[in-house]
Amino acid sequence: MSPTTGTLGLQVAQLARRSVLRTFRQPAQVVPTVLFPLFLLAVNTAGLEAATELPGFPSDSYVDFAMAFAFMQGALFSMVNAGTDLARDVESGFLQRLALTPMRRAALLLGQLAGVMAVSLLAGVIYLLVGLVAGVTVVTGVGGVAVLFALALLIGLAFASLGAFIGLRFGSAEAVQGFFPLFFVLLFLSSASLPRELIEQDWFRTVATWNPVSYLVEGIRSLFVIGWDGEALALGFGIAALVAAAGVAGAARALGTRVVRG
Repeated sequence: MSPTTGTLGLQVAQLARRSVLRTFRQPAQVVPTVLFPLFLLAVNTAGLEAATELPGFPSDSYVDFAMAFAFMQGALFSMVNAGTDLARDVESGFLQRLALTPMRRAALLLGQLAGVMAVSLLAGVIYLLVGLVAGVTVVTGVGGVAVLFALALLIGLAFASLGAFIGLRFGSAEAVQGFFPLFFVLLFLSSASLPRELIEQDWFRTVATWNPVSYLVEGIRSLFVIGWDGEALALGFGIAALVAAAGVAGAARALGTRVVRG
């Protein structure tokens, strides 16, 4: 059945399938999403293992501490993939053709985001499996793994929706890729590498405290090194949900404007 017919759920499913297949047909989108976070995880672990000897460091293993960094990088690649694919739909005229079909506009956005989430889930499974092989321990157990993927997918949705907004707003894959370094800087200016209380530079600690990415990182990290930390998880889920809601709303508005322009 054509994705331009049927219920909204069927349209979303068909377009999600299109998104997944299009992503896997482009190794340049899949390979960095999986390998780059694992590469940086290995580099950071090798270079910063000595940080575990600092008084007050929350873990005896830096790889446990750094696992959150890999999941956050995966979320950043979700932003790029979602935004780039939608920008290409703008450039190819797909959105203009969409306006002439019975397909609901929401299905395109939801389908694209669902497809990106499917790829993010696969990448997250690989991160965790590689981490377990490297000796990572999830102190919250099996239940913590379930919460980990729920939080990681919500964070991925938040970043993907921002990417979708950028892609639809600017209609250029290059614009989406241009925003990637800005978000990457936010990750490095967070508590991803060290706990905030152990950051000696006042300006860096202040930036990390005000940076919402820190609380996303700390929500994921708590499941690996702290245990069931209600405050960290509430902040992680809450901030991710707010960003996702704002991103989806902005992307939906940009989609409506873009189709009308076409």
